[in-house]
Amino acid sequence: MVIDGNRYSDGASDSKEDRVSKTQVPAVEGMFTMEDEPRLIGGKVPGRETYFFPKHVAGGDPGVPGGYELEEVLLSRTGKVWSYTSSDYQPPPPFRPSTDPYVPITVAAVELEKEQMVVLGQCVAGVTPADLTVGTEMELVVDTLYEDDENEYMVWKWKPVAMSDGAAGENG
Repeated sequence: MVIDGNRYSDGASDSKEDRVSKTQVPAVEGMFTMEDEPRLIGGKVPGRETYFFPKHVAGGDPGVPGGYELEEVLLSRTGKVWSYTSSDYQPPPPFRPSTDPYVPITVAAVELEKEQMVVLGQCVAGVTPADLTVGTEMELVVDTLYEDDENEYMVWKWKPVAMSDGAAGENG
């Protein structure tokens, strides 16, 4: 595994020259930033601490009269594991497996402390349920979902903060 700042690579992609020549684009527009320290793009009810992710599927806050327009906000990029599991079946599109045959992935529901909300996402390659516990500190990274001849299609993923410190594969 190679960890490069907030970008994560399992080293399985083509040569560095091939990766550099491709344009990195979000697999789904408007859900996250592509900055060095990526953030999820959410919505917030004006005047309240009520958050939504993704913004475009926001429901209503029963305590606020209808007719308000959500403010676009950048959500916290760290949180704690609330729950986790492996996906032993191949998820539906837009997911595209990076291996053939499909290799199970780990998904984590991460609670963002400030927003008091839980966001589900895939974990970076190499993270298994054995590496996580409820309360594990996680950070948001941007990683490749799949590639074609011209582009790398990027998504957000969760990575244990401990992996940033070189402790990949260790619990907690």
